[in-house]
Amino acid sequence: MAADDLEPTRSSMDLGVVLAAVADPLRRQVVHELVLSEDGVERTCASFGLPVSKSTRSHHFRVLREAGLVKQVDHGNFSGVTLRRADIHSRFPGLLELISADLPTE
Repeated sequence: MAADDLEPTRSSMDLGVVLAAVADPLRRQVVHELVLSEDGVERTCASFGLPVSKSTRSHHFRVLREAGLVKQVDHGNFSGVTLRRADIHSRFPGLLELISADLPTE
């Protein structure tokens, strides 16, 4: 199944699911780092340096993808992830700013 099949549409993004996704500090850090990047920047999942196993890292990105916060693309031997910035701003105005305000800049 393609990752696109698992991402909710903008209108079906659920606030409770989104808040549950960013309740975890590692997932919140991922979103924060993507917020600080230029719009449309794609990063590899490994580039975030999460201090967890590969399977746990995959789980964190699946939760973010299924909540609608990120778009994940499989490139064969790695996955690229981008922030769904426009969808999040449209559906939940101010949410990304709140997430960013909660974490210190690097």
